[in-house]
Amino acid sequence: MRVLGVDPGLTRCGVGVVDVALNRTARLVHVEVLRTPADQALELRLLHIGSGIRALLDEYRPDAFAIERVFAQQNVQSVMGVAQISGVALHLAAERGLPIGLHTPSEVKAAVTGYGNADKRQVTTMVTRLLGLEIAPKPADAADAIAIAVCHAWRQGPAAPAVGGAVTPAQRAWREAEASARRR
Repeated sequence: MRVLGVDPGLTRCGVGVVDVALNRTARLVHVEVLRTPADQALELRLLHIGSGIRALLDEYRPDAFAIERVFAQQNVQSVMGVAQISGVALHLAAERGLPIGLHTPSEVKAAVTGYGNADKRQVTTMVTRLLGLEIAPKPADAADAIAIAVCHAWRQGPAAPAVGGAVTPAQRAWREAEASARRR
């Protein structure tokens, strides 16, 4: 199953594509951080990051889409930027009928490190180890995007229906493999 994970941000938006097998092994396909300057007009920043996510969706054709759930912070301006980028990303995934997963930061941290209050360094270390990478993904937004994708695959699998209730080929294969394993 191929998952595109997004760590939403207006200045730095981490995007990671991961293939996850039925035995939960994960392989990195692509990772990058989409960036916009803080002094650029909001609509241009949204356009730039949205165009980047669209291009990745078209190029890598994921089976599922996962994004960090927006959570309240003290900095309202930061929350607004994250919410706006999240809306753009969710719109693009919904256009393609992808199953969508929203995961909280603590859920993602618990999935990849076993501890919901892990720090960014611990998440990066575990992502590097889990995917057998020689070099840790940097900056932290890149590692976080990968962690979101892995979390989604491990926690949700392709069980969530695609937009409109359609079952994707990856969902069908996953379900058939699970049913076969139960019959044994």
